[in-house]
This record gives sequence, structure tokens and C-alpha cells, in this order.
Amino acid sequence: MKSGTNLEMAGVGPSSQTSVSELTTRSKQNIIYVTYLIAALDITWMFLQFSVTPYLARKLGFDTLWFGYLQTMVGVIQLLGGPLFGRFADLAGARAALGLSCAASVLYFLLLAIADNPLMLFIHKLPAAFMHVLPGAQMIVTDLTEPERRADALAKLGICFGIGMIAGSTLGGSLSTHYGETFTACVAASGSFISLVLVWKFIPKNTKPQAQGAKTDGKLREKNIFNLSEITRLMRFPSVTKTFTIKIISGLPAGIFQVMFSIIAINFFQLQPKQNGYLMAYFGLMQMGIQGVVIGPLTAKYSENILLLLSVSISSLVGLAQAYMMNVFQFCFIAAPMMFSLSVFNVITDSMLTKSVPSSDTGTMLGLCASVQSLLRTIGPTIGGFLYHNYGVSSFGFIQFVVNVVVLMFLLRDFASCKKNHRA
Repeated sequence: MKSGTNLEMAGVGPSSQTSVSELTTRSKQNIIYVTYLIAALDITWMFLQFSVTPYLARKLGFDTLWFGYLQTMVGVIQLLGGPLFGRFADLAGARAALGLSCAASVLYFLLLAIADNPLMLFIHKLPAAFMHVLPGAQMIVTDLTEPERRADALAKLGICFGIGMIAGSTLGGSLSTHYGETFTACVAASGSFISLVLVWKFIPKNTKPQAQGAKTDGKLREKNIFNLSEITRLMRFPSVTKTFTIKIISGLPAGIFQVMFSIIAINFFQLQPKQNGYLMAYFGLMQMGIQGVVIGPLTAKYSENILLLLSVSISSLVGLAQAYMMNVFQFCFIAAPMMFSLSVFNVITDSMLTKSVPSSDTGTMLGLCASVQSLLRTIGPTIGGFLYHNYGVSSFGFIQFVVNVVVLMFLLRDFASCKKNHRA
């Protein structure tokens, strides 16, 4: 009897079959902790493969152009797969969705391990359409937290990202150097399989508050997973279109800079691989501190609208500073406010969007949010390459400054209008 109780409190056994309304607060928290672990492991394996793919592509004869095509292919695949994955999570449940992502990761890394020609390197990217572990983790955290605690809980996933970035980069470089790309890819596949086991053992079948209600129309809705109108209808909810548009427009300049950063690090900052690794570790530690320690108290004290204004304001100033930076030391000082604005902006917009739709559709909404990042990875290399070759690194900063100033003016006008209507 005692053993069964412990299993239930841990979020496995009987509780994995019941609705979320029957879970205790402690059980929900335990499920969230396991979700954080799964997210950290997934990020670790993804950064581990970053030490494999570029070198394997070079061995197989890829030049910069074809490697760009390879990266663009991933962006397009995940751009299309994100909303469908989110809708699948809403209909089939958290365990099935996260399990699908982990299984796709296993296949992805196994195909990478056996890739011995250019065609196989492209084929191994196809499972990326279903690889959405981080959005899947966001969906579970969203379902199991109260709206007022949601931003803080989502921000904690940034700690997982930082841990995965540091561990994956370090481990990947060491394994690739000593044992080769094939062995490294096999380690990543084994790690993803461990994540799959964790999902099936610890994550409940459904984490939606209205699990029982969802079952009544499940059969009707299952046929509509690929129904575009069911996905785009979320844009008709109040404030969703406005927030989603702001997320794309304000995030575009920073996204382009991130996509081009590897080129900037080599050509503009003239960093060696070892120095670039140190810089990545610096980013990872900074993100862990901001999202794990700073964002929680901020969301408890200030409204999401105020924090959105703050993040956009800082982002505009960061853009201006980037336009005039000359070396990597100056960039290290700029990186702190840059990481702060990006972290706050992404967490707050995700939180606002999930609160703007019914709980039964939060998965689809987060899938759409994930597609924004895929969109940036898809169009970023083309736009970034054009700007870099024609106008230099400073162009990224100037564009970020101008775009975010325009967005800030719109937000201030909208904020003032809402206050005026509220008083009336």
C-alpha cells in the first residue's frame, strides 16, 4: 500500500493513467522535474551532434553553400512540423507527443551514425519534423502550472537549455576527437532512447485539466490533426494575432544575428574553435542565471505587459550597441543585456499566448511558437548573408534598433489605449 502511494506521488503507476485533476500538487511538481530532466538531456544530445554534423559534412565534400542548404532543410521541416506536433499533443496527450519526439531523435541520430554519403546526410534530417522535445516540455509545464506561475516555470526550462548547451558542447568535442563521429552519434541515440524510457515511465498519458472532456470529442478531432483551419483558428482569439506578430517582428533581427553568429565569430571576431567554445559556455551560464534566478522574481512583481515593454526596450538598445561594437570583449559586455532581453521576451510572449487560448489548445499554440524559431532558421541565413556581405556586422545592430523602436512605440500606444479604456 505504501509502495503504491509512493509511485502515485512520483507521477508513475496509477497516476500515469488518471486525469491531471486527480494528481496532487507534489505529484505535478515531480512530473515537471522529470520533464526538466528530459529537456536537459535532449538539448545535450542536440549540442553533441553539432560537433559531428559540420565535420562529417566536410568529409563528405559539402561546401558552405550545400551545408547552408542542409541547415535550411531542417528549418523548413521543423517549420511545417511544429504546429502539427502541437495539435497532435493536444489530441493524443503529452506522453504520446513527447514519446514521438524522443523516438524521432533516436532515429535521427542512428541515421547520422550510418551516413556515409551526401544523400544519407540529407535523409537523416527527415525525422527532425517530429523532434520537438523542448516545445513538448513547454506543453507539459504549461498544463501543470497555474497561469500566475506559468512564466516562471517556463523560464526554468532555460536552465535545462544552458546545462545541455555546456554539457553537449563539451562532451561532443571530446567524444568526436577521441572516438570519431559515428561513436558520438551512437551515444546521442542511446541518450535519446533513455529519454524515451523516462517519458513512458514518468509522464502521464494526458496532462490537460479537461482530460475527461477531451475524451468525449477525441474521435471527432483525431481526424483533424492535419486540418489547417483548426490550427489557424487560434489566431482569432483576442490578442493572439497581436502578440504573435510582435513575437515574429521583434524577434526577427535577433534571430538573424544568432543564425549568422558562427560566421561572425570566425570572420569578424576571429575566434578559434576553443575560444568559441568558451564563449558558448559563457552564454549557457548566463542564460541559466537569468532564466533560473532573475525571471521568477520579475514575473512575481511585474505584469507581463510591463516585462514585454522592458524586453523590447532593452533589445533596441542592444541593437544600437551591436552596431558600434568592434571586438569580442565589447560583445561580452553587450551579451548580458542581450541574453536578458531575449530570455524575458521569449518566456513572456509564450506565456501570454498560452493564456490567450483554451487549455485544450495550448499545445497547438506552443507548436506555433516553436515554428517562429524554425522560420527564423529558414529565412535567417539568406537575409543574414545578404546583410553581412553588403553592409557588414553593424547592419544587424541598426536593423534591430529600428525594428524594436517601432515595436516599442506600438506597444506604448496600445498600452496607453488600454489604460484609457479601462478608466472609461
